[in-house]
Amino acid sequence: MDFMDSGLYRDITDYAHDTPTWVQHTAETGTEAGLLVFVALFVLAWWRARRADTRAFAIAALAPLATAVAYVCSEVLKSVVTQERPCRAVTDAAPSLAVCPPHGDWSFPSNHATIAGASALTLVLVRRALIWLTAPLAALMAFSRVFVGVHYPHDVAAGLLLGTAVALAAIRLGTRPAIRLTETMRTSQAPAVRWLTGPGPATAPARR
Repeated sequence: MDFMDSGLYRDITDYAHDTPTWVQHTAETGTEAGLLVFVALFVLAWWRARRADTRAFAIAALAPLATAVAYVCSEVLKSVVTQERPCRAVTDAAPSLAVCPPHGDWSFPSNHATIAGASALTLVLVRRALIWLTAPLAALMAFSRVFVGVHYPHDVAAGLLLGTAVALAAIRLGTRPAIRLTETMRTSQAPAVRWLTGPGPATAPARR
């Protein structure tokens, strides 16, 4: 089947083959590296939130969980749509720079784009200033999946939208229970539990 954005897919993959070798190699490894950057940001957000109020900590703790929920939704949607990868379906296209996934590893939506969108959104909810890092990173990760030839443009666009929508819903639904859990854990008698959640915001010394 020829999808409406097959022409755009061809244009992007043709352009990819005209770029320098180092750009191609960077695009191949960039998506996975981007995921590692998001993981590092999740850890940093959790660490900083240990000294924040319960709501801030709850959102930081929910961020990776909401991203995981978005990924599961993407996998379910893939199994329903069962769209073939463009690196096999689009005729006369340039060979994909990355290894074309096997049949059965469906194309729509892009899991990488879904994770990128969810990660970017949840981290912005933790700290708004991160939008200047997470939004461009998510966009680059999504584009790289088309650039290396393993996704259609509509796959990554849908993945970004799905990731942000599911993650936002998960955060909104989970924040109140997570706040209650954080409050309970911060008053726990177990040192390991209190270390995990942190002491919360520092209290000002009482005036004499």
